[in-house]
Amino acid sequence: MPGNLNPTPLPSVISPTESALSASEPASATAPASAAPASAAAPARAGRFARLPQLAGRGFIPLGLFARVPLAMLTVGALTLVTSATGSYAVGGMAAGAVGIGAAFGAPVFGALADRHGQRPVLLVAAVLNALAVVALISTAWIPADGSFPAALAGAAFLVGATCPQVGPLARVRWMALVSRQGGKDAGRDLDTALSYEGTADELTFVLGPALVGILASMVAPWLPLALAVVMTLTLVPAFALHPTHKAVPLKRTAGAKAARIPAAVALPALAMVAMGTFFGSTQTALSSFSASFASSEVAGLLYSVMGVSSAAAALSVAYWSRRFKPVSRWMVSAAAMSGLALLLAVPDSLGGMIGVLLVLGLPVGPVMVTVFTIGGIVAPAERLGTVMTALASGIVAGTALGAFLAGQLAQADGYQAAFVVPVVAAGALFVLGLAAAVLLRNRARRGADA
Repeated sequence: MPGNLNPTPLPSVISPTESALSASEPASATAPASAAPASAAAPARAGRFARLPQLAGRGFIPLGLFARVPLAMLTVGALTLVTSATGSYAVGGMAAGAVGIGAAFGAPVFGALADRHGQRPVLLVAAVLNALAVVALISTAWIPADGSFPAALAGAAFLVGATCPQVGPLARVRWMALVSRQGGKDAGRDLDTALSYEGTADELTFVLGPALVGILASMVAPWLPLALAVVMTLTLVPAFALHPTHKAVPLKRTAGAKAARIPAAVALPALAMVAMGTFFGSTQTALSSFSASFASSEVAGLLYSVMGVSSAAAALSVAYWSRRFKPVSRWMVSAAAMSGLALLLAVPDSLGGMIGVLLVLGLPVGPVMVTVFTIGGIVAPAERLGTVMTALASGIVAGTALGAFLAGQLAQADGYQAAFVVPVVAAGALFVLGLAAAVLLRNRARRGADA
């Protein structure tokens, strides 16, 4: 890896002897204090989030935020474009599903390549490939329909997903590396704060992405949101790739070195992210059908963004939650709240009523996302963080595709009331996976204590 920071190796995020039920003291925060920069001794009164610009530089936070917006636009943008071009929710859901399936395959590959070759070259290549794939999808959606039309749309949408630049997951890897380098007794809290911010950044982009799609598609043209995504990808993703923070991530792989195995425990947060994505995708698609009953399907992005607002605020608040409220407890409590509140989606019979339900429903969503990423960092090997973080993120996109497909089929056949069953089931699955994670991590902690 090019660079002159000579970073200290990134240690495991948590040692086997630590309590696996607490993510607030990850082992990645146990690097020697001498590795910390001079700015690490910020006074506590400056606030927890004031530490983040000192770790990464002021420009990194807005750059990392806006560089991930195109990814948040792709699934909804494909759904809106194809539904508008074909007049079919089922075909639109198929295109959105193909984006997610492509991401499920492509994201872990890009993450593994970043672990081995560094983030910079991988992100630069991905930005160019993704821009070309999105242009191909736009072109395919407006060609005259023939027998191969659905297959061509699915192929183009798959390539869009497979080439998505994984800005959010790789930003998390950078935060883990930066916190490891600075060390000190507050490093664990710094990592909690960084991951809380990252959860909020994801939620904000889930708000901004669908909102941009809704505004541009309804006011100008359905193809414009994806065209804007191309422009943003070609400008912001390279800027993120070249930001100096990429030098802080050590390369663990050398020629002929044996790759560290990814433990089976990673499957639980990965499945949780699939369930989370299913919740997102099915809600988006069901809202498209719901809003079409009152206005037009293009305003579904604006309607959906209401849930993202409350979710983002709740994710940001996680940094201030008591550290005695363990991650698996946060996961189960928040997922249980999601399950109960999701039942309310079938109640409203007006746009105003749905806005109220979505605003409340978003409150437990952000904390679940922050917590699942935190637990993913606990169980992941340090040298495979890029692979695991991108796998978790691709789980969201793949789940979004699955949810969009299932809800699209139900909406086409039986209307939006039937489609709203899917987010209820997805939220219930999150709760069950939280219970499984609690058992797994307790056993992990017990084995570590006996070792």
